[in-house]
Amino acid sequence: MKDLTQGSIPKHLISMALPMMIGMLIQTLYFIVDLYFVGKLGSAALAGLSLAGNAMFLIFALTQILNVSTAALISHAVGAKDQQDANLTFNQSMMLSTVVGIIVCIIGYFGAQDYLNLISQDSETVMMGLTYLHWFIPCMALQFIMVSISSALRGTGIVKPTMVIQTLSILLNIILSPILITGWGSGYAMGIAGAGFASSLSVIFAVVLLCYYFITTDKYVSVDFSLWHINVPRIKKLLAIGLPAGGEFFLMFVYMGAIYWLIKPFGAEAQAAFGLGSRVMQALFLPAMAIAFAAPAIAGQNFGAQNYQRVRDTFRWTAIMTCSLMAIILLICLSQAEWMLTHFSDDREVILISVAFLQMICWNFVPAGLVFTCSGMFQALGNTMPALLSTATRLITFILPALWLSKQSDFQIEQLWYVSVATVCLQSSVSFYFLKREFKKRLPNDNLSNECSDELNKNKLIT
Repeated sequence: MKDLTQGSIPKHLISMALPMMIGMLIQTLYFIVDLYFVGKLGSAALAGLSLAGNAMFLIFALTQILNVSTAALISHAVGAKDQQDANLTFNQSMMLSTVVGIIVCIIGYFGAQDYLNLISQDSETVMMGLTYLHWFIPCMALQFIMVSISSALRGTGIVKPTMVIQTLSILLNIILSPILITGWGSGYAMGIAGAGFASSLSVIFAVVLLCYYFITTDKYVSVDFSLWHINVPRIKKLLAIGLPAGGEFFLMFVYMGAIYWLIKPFGAEAQAAFGLGSRVMQALFLPAMAIAFAAPAIAGQNFGAQNYQRVRDTFRWTAIMTCSLMAIILLICLSQAEWMLTHFSDDREVILISVAFLQMICWNFVPAGLVFTCSGMFQALGNTMPALLSTATRLITFILPALWLSKQSDFQIEQLWYVSVATVCLQSSVSFYFLKREFKKRLPNDNLSNECSDELNKNKLIT
């Protein structure tokens, strides 16, 4: 266990974010490798990968329920020095993750084709996406076990072991992807199926290593099957914190699906371009997201220990760091968008649409950094409903104008990107307003609290 209630907050943020950042940067390399080799299979394969990859937002929504709630409740228990409570939370999370993973696997195999047919009218794109998903679904199902273990450790202030394991897993994926996609060495090219199979194999490898780590090392929480019986009060706590956070990603799944649906009249090239630009954008976001993901454990422990000023300081430092990184990424996209994208597709139309997307959408990067920071603080405080409401605000204010624009005779794809930028700016304002309100409600003024405590002590002495 790492005590985050003492010491320099910026140092804690950097020390916790650095392992995440290294892992995420290696994950970025994995995205690049996948994009590069699948892009060489043609625009239909690239579009199929993008459409199928959007299903991961649905998985993120479900895993985020356990990710946020497990880390928040365990960090509060650690701050309050209640190991028994932390262990109950961890084992209930593991039980839920196992059940949900099995359900996702079943639904995925039976419902994948209907989902792809809904958001694409190109039969080759649907076929490519379905092929990828059939090999990728085991990866999606096993994410739940990984998330439960990783979030439990993060709640206790430990991130390095899980980051090392995830990094090794991603490196294995990077090695396997070109081998399985192109048939290097084996002479058997699986095509886009190889990308999905490589991801599933690498996640199996990671789960095995995580289980081995838990069996062989001492830690603040551990697997105890006697705690796997359904504990309704604890599950309600997990869901109360996690459902709104998961709802954020579900709304992102709806948002991305809506864009794919809106642009399908422009053909597979437009869908491939949006998917390519989105993946590159997500890869660029990873360093800033590592900082934002480190903040909930720090703020959560301090909230549990009632160090309220350190909670506020955590927000301030996280906002400065994430928004600064996002500003740098903005400049990179404005100046180097075409250079970043030309390596992933030989289709000039795909590249042109994707460059236009990145150079317009990058104006929402700094506001998005503030949204990430606010979401992390809502997790730390154990109330993620405001984050869900701000995401819903973005979705509604995007969908309604986008639907209206799509019905106009002069509808252009670029209009969607302008609307998207405006809605992210609105979302950041809503998130910041909600966070200020939450701080005022849940974080008493430290000076006032200390004065009250001193007065109480004086009264005790007099008595």
